[in-house]
Amino acid sequence: MFDPKKLLNDLLGSQVPGTQGTVRDKAGQAVQLAKDNPLATGAIAAVLLGTSTGRSVTGSALKLGGLAAVAGIAYKAYQNYQAGKEPTEAAKEGELLPPPEDTSFNPAQAPQGEGEFALALVRAMIAAARADGHIDEGERAKIADKLRLSGIDSEEEAFLMRELERPVDLDALVEAAQTDAQKIELYTASRLTIEPKTRAERGYLDMLAGRLRLPDPLVDHIEATVSEATA
Repeated sequence: MFDPKKLLNDLLGSQVPGTQGTVRDKAGQAVQLAKDNPLATGAIAAVLLGTSTGRSVTGSALKLGGLAAVAGIAYKAYQNYQAGKEPTEAAKEGELLPPPEDTSFNPAQAPQGEGEFALALVRAMIAAARADGHIDEGERAKIADKLRLSGIDSEEEAFLMRELERPVDLDALVEAAQTDAQKIELYTASRLTIEPKTRAERGYLDMLAGRLRLPDPLVDHIEATVSEATA
């Protein structure tokens, strides 16, 4: 069985195939690699989504790594929401950090285990990637070819391709978030995957937020914090 946390790192572009470390060690090098050769960075989200919408986290979020980046962004957004701050300005304040160990945003606190929740986040990202409905049989074949070039291992590739072929099960995605913090993290991971430029993408994110029962002001904070992390 593959490591879901590693796959989540790959999806957010935090692994650097061809180097002896992660972007936590080589952040500047990874950013340059992403510009020169996106496939070489392991930014699998961009591979899944094609060339128009895929992107990677940058800056402080990039250094944290996949699961910690999602948790850190979600926690910062929630804290700013709780404090009643203005979303856009609050998102620019301070450095993005992992959530404190004693909060429910800490991945180690996941009641279903870190690996299982990481898998739920990966599924949420794939569902978001499919929101505009453009992944047909021909596109899946292209994705499979690109995944092989990206350096992903065969088990991870097989899992991703299976997920791309399965119908999106929104009920299962929502049920996978067992705590209020995980609901925020699930939406955060989905929003990290796509920049909603189409009505279908925006509609999917709005529907997901509604199903997760996230207040509109909190969603505004997540949107602003994600935008700052991916700028």
